Amino acid sequence: MADKPTFEIPDTVREMAERNVEQARSAYGQFMTMARQAQDMVAQSSSVMAENAREVQERAFRYAQDNVDASFNFAADLAKARDLKEYLEIQARFAQAQMKSYTEQAQELARLMAEASQKSTGRR
Repeated sequence: MADKPTFEIPDTVREMAERNVEQARSAYGQFMTMARQAQDMVAQSSSVMAENAREVQERAFRYAQDNVDASFNFAADLAKARDLKEYLEIQARFAQAQMKSYTEQAQELARLMAEASQKSTGRR
C-alpha cells in the first residue's frame, strides 16, 4: 500500500505566519505594560482595596498573561509546522496542556477568593 501524500505548508506561508505572530506578540507586550501601569496606579491610589482582593486581582492578571503567552507560543509553533500531521499534533498537545492549566488556575482562584471572603467577614 502506498504512503498517503502529505500536505506540505509552503515556506513563505510559514514565514508570514511567524512574522504575524511576532507582530501580535509585540503589540500584546505593549498593551500588557500599559495594563500593569494602570493596575499599579489603582493599587497605589485606592486605600480601600483590601490586600487579599489585590492578591486575587494580581493572580488573575498573571494567569491571563500566562495564557496569552502560551497562545502566542502555540501560534508560533503552528507557524513552523511542516505538514498537516505536525500541525494537528501541536494543536492536540496545546489543548491538553491548556485544559490542565485552566483547571489549576480556576482551583487556585477559587481558593484565593474563599480566603478573601473569610478574611473580609472576620472568619478564619
